[in-house]
Amino acid sequence: MLMVGTLTAAETDGDAELIDKLNQTFGLELFADGELWQDDAAAVAKRLHWPRESLTDTQSSYRLYADSDARVLGARPYSLVMYARDGKPDSLSMVFANKGDFEGVDKKGDDKKRAAAIRDFKDAVKADARTIEEALTVTLGDLRRQTFGETPETRESVARWDWREHAILLASPKDEYVAVRIVRKDVADNFGRAARVGGLRELLQNRVARRDNGDVTVSQIPMVDQGPKGYCVPATWERYLRYLEIPADMYLLAMAGNTGAGGGTYIDELTANIDLYVRRYGCKIQAVDSGLDTRNIARYVDKGLPLMWACYVNDSMEKNISKRAEERLKVTDWDAYGAELKPVKKEYKGASLRDRNRGHVRMIVGYNAKTGELAISDSWGNWAAERWLTVEEAAATSQNYLCIIKW
Repeated sequence: MLMVGTLTAAETDGDAELIDKLNQTFGLELFADGELWQDDAAAVAKRLHWPRESLTDTQSSYRLYADSDARVLGARPYSLVMYARDGKPDSLSMVFANKGDFEGVDKKGDDKKRAAAIRDFKDAVKADARTIEEALTVTLGDLRRQTFGETPETRESVARWDWREHAILLASPKDEYVAVRIVRKDVADNFGRAARVGGLRELLQNRVARRDNGDVTVSQIPMVDQGPKGYCVPATWERYLRYLEIPADMYLLAMAGNTGAGGGTYIDELTANIDLYVRRYGCKIQAVDSGLDTRNIARYVDKGLPLMWACYVNDSMEKNISKRAEERLKVTDWDAYGAELKPVKKEYKGASLRDRNRGHVRMIVGYNAKTGELAISDSWGNWAAERWLTVEEAAATSQNYLCIIKW
């Protein structure tokens, strides 16, 4: 068995030279010193030029969807993200050729072009994995192979290099993606398993926010931006898992859900696999009554539990609720606002706007019993973290599928 790449005492004494060599290999100003985990996360993100994606009381993330001319480890990256906890870097994920972001694989109406793009994608996966492995081996020496992940559906075979307290892992599941993850050595030694979260009931209860206007919402849900691909299901599940302090990655979840090229996930399959995963943390997925009345939603939101909701996207409605979200922030007379919603409720009561080509998954994160509204949250960036629609609008676009993760 090949040994993990190590550095000689002479090399570790020359920190500046070695750090420069590592940064040149990555093509990033990644390391300022030999202790990435002790750095200030915002400072790391600033030197990497990765914009902040999410910020909660305990977690933050910084993600860049890179331009086509960018190169990291000699290959073209698509998604570059750093996850932080309590202001310190916790892990990094760099995703290269992958079936979600690769251009052309979701080409609609042109089978020949799509087939050609998929062939190019498969070739790119092989080429990127080879290029990255060679680059890391030149700098860090021989690799060793291990598995990383807790369940068969979320487990990867990875090449591993160690430097100080950093484990650099290269994963390349067949015809799925190429990813480089940087994690703490002890996390890699434990195959990616994190400690169970204690006091979850009290933790979530404290995340329930109540406003004077009657809004009740779940706060502290991390944002994950799915980018230009159809990864709403794995991205939203990543948000839910991270909300519960459970490690997650949308690209890995997409593989577990048999997500198609460019997007499109089998919801039931991914839900079943995530259920197996979260049970290792003392949680489980539970389907709930699909009724979209505020009383039903309150049963879960009042406990700090967002709901995963399968629906259909209607462009006209999306524009309306986005406009309403902006206007809602300025409301001072909530009785007048409620009166303004009456025509909307009348218009959509009993309506059916179910376009099977526009299936979507988002979270329901709040309710207002007085105005008859539900708060939704989408994996589209912070602008979509909280918007409101009436119960009638929600019912008109619902797939009648709701579930939660409970302990």
